[in-house]
Amino acid sequence: MLDDIFALNSHKTTNGFTCSHSPQAHRIITQVVLTGSRVLGRAFAEAYKQASASSQYAKAQAKNNPGAANTFASHGLTLDEACKILNVKPPQNGQANMEEVIDRFKKLFDVNDPKKGGSFYLQSKILRARERIESEVRQAGEKVEREAELKGGFKPKVYKDR
Repeated sequence: MLDDIFALNSHKTTNGFTCSHSPQAHRIITQVVLTGSRVLGRAFAEAYKQASASSQYAKAQAKNNPGAANTFASHGLTLDEACKILNVKPPQNGQANMEEVIDRFKKLFDVNDPKKGGSFYLQSKILRARERIESEVRQAGEKVEREAELKGGFKPKVYKDR
């Protein structure tokens, strides 16, 4: 009787060895696939929730501060993060010591050169930090120019040959 049961659960392969197929193997594989699917499904759902929350936060920030709507989205860094990365003081009233920013940028960028054993990721962060500070200073300068033009009145350039 034991031989009959063994014969039902096994078969001979082409090389003459006997293999037994357990009904448990299919269950285990099915459980692994289902568990993996659940984990991936939950991960995607959580990622979607985070992306949705981030989008709502960005919309709220744009509504509260329309002039700075794209400052975070376009650079991926806040001004404070950029200043911490380059170890410089934040711009005060749109003024920053750009020589210090450029010097710190060059030093840190060269130190993190991948050819010298540095990190491309850190180099990218350093570059984005410099761009973010430059953008902030440029925007503040443009704002000062607009305000000066508004105070002084509009003075169009007149060309006599036209």
